Parts: sequence; structure tokens; C-alpha cells
Amino acid sequence: MSHVLSARVEVTFDYTRSLGPIMGRFFQALKEGRIEGVRGSDGRVHCPPPEFDPVTSEALPREGDDFVALGSEGEVVTWSWMPEPLEGQPLERPFAWALIRVDGADTPMLHAVEVSTSDAMATGMRVRARFNAEGEGMRAVECFEPVGEGGV
Repeated sequence: MSHVLSARVEVTFDYTRSLGPIMGRFFQALKEGRIEGVRGSDGRVHCPPPEFDPVTSEALPREGDDFVALGSEGEVVTWSWMPEPLEGQPLERPFAWALIRVDGADTPMLHAVEVSTSDAMATGMRVRARFNAEGEGMRAVECFEPVGEGGV
């Protein structure tokens, strides 16, 4: 008779990332209740800001004025419903993951949108960042929420 041996294994990816000048400034602005982007060589404003220009691969910012103040509202470009959030996700109740083009940016960023049901979500709806002064990194934005009646 053979015995099956088993052991519980927990895989983790623990790491520390140094932020550098681009992401450090971006996350500091979020902590202060502001959203910033970076202007690339083709004139597009990226949010969140990349460390390297997507067109030229050169380090950003090229000049001090490449940082751009953006609005705290934006438009949902596309979204997906999360009916059962996983541990560690931004909200503990059902929510939507959305690509949000923040006002003044040309590229969208991924974040959570708090709505009561998937029927309350729509591509093109207006949303506003809800900041969390206690949060670190992207968690300085707790989530986005619909602007106005019915999220439009």
C-alpha cells in the first residue's frame, strides 16, 4: 500500500519596488488628492505616467514641464464586473474594474468603480476619484464613483 504525501505550499511574490522620480511624483500627487500625467514626445498625456516614452523609449520626463495636472473626473472607456471580489482587491463588495480616461489625459488607467450593480455601469459614464489620504500608491484613490444621477 502506498501513501500519498502532501504539503500545503503558498506561493507569494513579495518584493519592494523603488518608485523613482516619475511614479514617486505620481503617487505623492495622489496622496495629496491630485492626479498628474506625463506628456510624451507625440504630445499625448499618459496617466498613469510611464517611465519611458512609448514612442521613442527615452526616459521621461524629458523636461520639467512634461508633468500635466489632470482632473479628478473622467470617462469609463470599458469595464468588467467583479461579482465576488478577491482578497486584496480595492473593495470588499461587488464592483467594476474600469479603464478610465481621466480629464486631460489621452490614455486610460485601470481602477475600481463603486456601483451597486452591474446595471449601474456603462461605457461612457462619468466617474470621479474618491481619494483616501491614508492610502499608499494607487490605494490613495479608494475607487472611482459615478458623477451625477444614475452615473451619467
